[in-house]
Amino acid sequence: MDEPLNVVLFSGTDDKLQAAAVLTAGAAALGRPVNLFLQYWALDAFRADRIDADHGLAPEAGAAGRAAVDGLRAAGQASWAETFRQAKELGAVDIEACSLSMDLLHLDQSDLDPLVDGVEGVTAFYLKAGEGQVVFI
Repeated sequence: MDEPLNVVLFSGTDDKLQAAAVLTAGAAALGRPVNLFLQYWALDAFRADRIDADHGLAPEAGAAGRAAVDGLRAAGQASWAETFRQAKELGAVDIEACSLSMDLLHLDQSDLDPLVDGVEGVTAFYLKAGEGQVVFI
């Protein structure tokens, strides 16, 4: 498992952020490096002043999905941000903000939570991805 798992995270809803966090933690636990590239609404969710906010769920979740997510949270499931923090403790997880999305959202790196390691362009992301799998969420 030398090739990294590369995740392009576009969505900023809590359910999709949680899915990305779980995939990342699983890969890190297996010793697989992970490169996470934050774009648009996912990047917005990683703002220091918004990371712990409710980012809603995808429309297809509906009321039943909301109830299920709320039930897991009440039972003590870690938030997506905490799951990413745990993944970084488990292994080589690099979280980078897309430079174009930073410009679009008028953000500086100081606006982002410390989970975000830096800012890079798409070319740098692809260079790090190598022959590894790319997942888009």
